[in-house]
Amino acid sequence: MPRIDSTPGVPGRPRVVAASWSVVAVFALSGFMFASWVSRIPAVRDDLSLSPATIGLILLVGSIGSVGALPLTGAVVTRLGTRRTVVVAATIAAIGYVLVVGGFLLGSVPAMAVAMAIANVGVAGWDVAMNIEGAMVEQGLGRAIMPVYHAGFSGGTVLGAAIGALMARLDVPLQVHLPVAMGLALLAVVVSVRWFLPEEGGTPHAATTPEGGGVGADAVGGHGGTGEEKVSARATFAAWLEPRTLLIGLVVLSAALTEGAANDWLSLASIESFDLTNSDAALMLTVFLVAMTVMRFIGTRLLDVFGRVVVLRFCIASALAGLLLFGLAPSVPLGIVGIVLWGLGAALGFPVGMSAASDDPKHAAARVSVVSTIGYTAFLAGPPLLGLLAEHVGYANALLAITVPLLISLFLTGATRPLPGSVGAVVDPADADREP
Repeated sequence: MPRIDSTPGVPGRPRVVAASWSVVAVFALSGFMFASWVSRIPAVRDDLSLSPATIGLILLVGSIGSVGALPLTGAVVTRLGTRRTVVVAATIAAIGYVLVVGGFLLGSVPAMAVAMAIANVGVAGWDVAMNIEGAMVEQGLGRAIMPVYHAGFSGGTVLGAAIGALMARLDVPLQVHLPVAMGLALLAVVVSVRWFLPEEGGTPHAATTPEGGGVGADAVGGHGGTGEEKVSARATFAAWLEPRTLLIGLVVLSAALTEGAANDWLSLASIESFDLTNSDAALMLTVFLVAMTVMRFIGTRLLDVFGRVVVLRFCIASALAGLLLFGLAPSVPLGIVGIVLWGLGAALGFPVGMSAASDDPKHAAARVSVVSTIGYTAFLAGPPLLGLLAEHVGYANALLAITVPLLISLFLTGATRPLPGSVGAVVDPADADREP
């Protein structure tokens, strides 16, 4: 396990702990901004009389922004650093969501779709940058803490969804709610990133290994390293050819689709299945987000005790059971039980995948970029396609399609085992005897 000391140029433990709290805050603000939008989708649908296919088309066109931006974000973070990338990306996301409101006021579906694409460019850059920062802090702390950061995201979504439900119940117009929420979140981001790890050449320092070697900018591709260590287009391309990285990406893909589908469609599916009001449907989404948040907070302890593979298999089984129960539930209470199981199961795939991709700090940025690209392609493009399917079979039945990638990922969880001998890698207890 790495120690934190006062080696010149490398932050000590208090600095890393402060950075850890700032990462939690930035994750939470990302979730808050996102949930502030998705919690008002039912209101947008009602006011513009949109069909499931039309909503799906808006989200699908919007996802092009993220899918196009994600492959480039590793290089952008290397050049700008995590701190500046987060601020710039958060600004783009906030502007995009405000433009969505403008398209809504104009009653223009194309304008809303273009605005969503702009917002998702920001979401993509923000996500990769904060995950790279989180991975470096995790390496510095020497323990599996990435689930806590993603719990911060989930906590932000809970707050955003709860406020959205309140705004819906109070009939606060979308054009008032969203711009205020975006402005406050962006201001908080600018303040929070001040405690990120110090950077060299755009990449954060982490800590030092027991041997005294730095796990920081040089290790993950900062400009202070050699040409072979830089995160370049060549390095990112090479990561796309690594079987383990691709298999981790597929595990993250199913988890991202499981989470993203709930964010986009759970409220509408609840209205369809249980004849709920918009505000009550937003509360159903809040139940899902609370379940995810709780699991992400306790997930760190579970990972320490049981290891990545066992915990991921449990989560996938829980998600499968929850989706089936929600999709087939005849009543609200059973539907809520299904939502809780669904939320618990969707919680850890993405953060564990990020940790697994960054086991080797030297290649962390490139691999996190690849895994994020695969995961967010599903997170952003998959749910819109489910909307097109819902046009023919209904929301609840369309959501059952997620069970297919979940079943596949159940057999791929072994790819997330920590790499033997990786500097700073957090080792599964069950695999400790495999260390050289």
